[in-house]
Amino acid sequence: MALWQAPAQALTTEQALAMADGDNNSRIAAMQDAVATGEAARVADFLNALRDGEVQYTAERAFIVRGGEARDPVTGQVTPLPEGAEDASTNNRMRREIGNAQAALNLLVGNDAERLDAAKAMLKGATPERLPMLEKALEKEANPAVKAELEMARSAALLGSADAQQRIAAAQLLAQRATPATRLLLNEQLTQEEDDKVQAALQRALAEVKDQLAWGERLGVAFTGVSLGSILLLVALGLAITYGLMGVINMAHGELMMIGAYATFVVQGLFRSYLPDFFDWYLLAAVPVAFLASALVGAVMERGVLRFLYGRPLETLLATWGISLVLMQLVRSTFGAQNVAVENPVWMSGGWQLLPNLMLPFNRLVIIAFAFAVLAGVAYLIARTRLGLFVRGVTQNRPIASCMGVNTARVDTLAFALGSGIAGLAGCALSQVGNVGPDLGQSYIVDSFMVVVLGGVGQLAGTVYAALGLGILNKFLEGWTGAVLAKIAVLIFIIAFIQKRPQGIFAMKGRSAET
Repeated sequence: MALWQAPAQALTTEQALAMADGDNNSRIAAMQDAVATGEAARVADFLNALRDGEVQYTAERAFIVRGGEARDPVTGQVTPLPEGAEDASTNNRMRREIGNAQAALNLLVGNDAERLDAAKAMLKGATPERLPMLEKALEKEANPAVKAELEMARSAALLGSADAQQRIAAAQLLAQRATPATRLLLNEQLTQEEDDKVQAALQRALAEVKDQLAWGERLGVAFTGVSLGSILLLVALGLAITYGLMGVINMAHGELMMIGAYATFVVQGLFRSYLPDFFDWYLLAAVPVAFLASALVGAVMERGVLRFLYGRPLETLLATWGISLVLMQLVRSTFGAQNVAVENPVWMSGGWQLLPNLMLPFNRLVIIAFAFAVLAGVAYLIARTRLGLFVRGVTQNRPIASCMGVNTARVDTLAFALGSGIAGLAGCALSQVGNVGPDLGQSYIVDSFMVVVLGGVGQLAGTVYAALGLGILNKFLEGWTGAVLAKIAVLIFIIAFIQKRPQGIFAMKGRSAET
């Protein structure tokens, strides 16, 4: 509910004509006068018509012309359109001012949320001409949040004042509100300010705002690094099993991720066609489908090709590289060479505004949580289940495990299918933050191998440290050197680290480390 209402005085014929005819400055002044004194509904209707090019005028009055019918903007009644009526021109400046006037109207008649949005809009385009409206709104406003925004908008408007002392006071007030918008306002005023004292005040205010915003920027870089690290973790987890535990250099790992992403796309299409009311929950169904689709392809790969190549890593590299080409061409033939669109569910859209210059996207937050949930599941499976025990036994000493009655061939298939299924989960997650296309996996295969090697072959803990560390390091370096040089610096770091510690962050222990 609005806290106060606009005056009951109706929009006048003179105000409507002044908004339609004349130079831009006089028309803008007329709009501000109408917003401050006219009936809100009539003024809003006329402003909408003016914005949409539906206003014509004569020397005596203005008309709203819609659907070939002319109406009086004051009474709303149908009226004949005189011959010789001219169209009211609307350029970019007028459209911008019309939008500002509409925002100002919401300050008068809107609810709490509308008035808050209107106050924020007034802050972005504050000028001295808006001071009367802002002063009037401040007198009547009782909501603390809206009032705070109005005070900042008033300070921004005073930056354009002819009085140097008012500009200094406005700069000091804006320094108390560290947002990207206030930084922009102070920068713009500083470039055109001629008074030395005001320049000094603006520079001090700008320094204070930058210092406060710096924390948001640092946290933003850290969050972006963690987000990238969580994606690398998801991508590398499957490889930590197929390469780290089984010794297979799987160059088709990226294509297994691609299969998971396309499985998500297919599930999305099925929900859109057959279960549109439940579309926002398609991702919950896509997760197991992506896992099973990639796991099935991985099992076929292992049974059909890789079981004949264990102990020969270079041959597994060549074989899986060939398989990756086949899988990419199969996807191109089935879905086309162009990227396909995978939408975020509603509950993953938007973000959490933690600081004025820091928003944490919900899709990134969900992927970070999902990555660590998958990590916890894999760690439990490897360390606490019968399958995990068999995988570790076969990895450490295949002949002895076979002598103990373990079906090593079956364990190999299940382990490779598990690693492939985790790659599918990574593809499902990646579909929510990037493009889905036949080349999806090529962007991550090198990074995933670097994570596994740096962390220590066969070490899940090392995979976690390496993924998060590389993600954060890469994003911090990007801010200093750019994306390309950051990648080069990270690669040089990994090479130097492996030279000093060939077994990675966590070295394997036990007899298998010596063989």
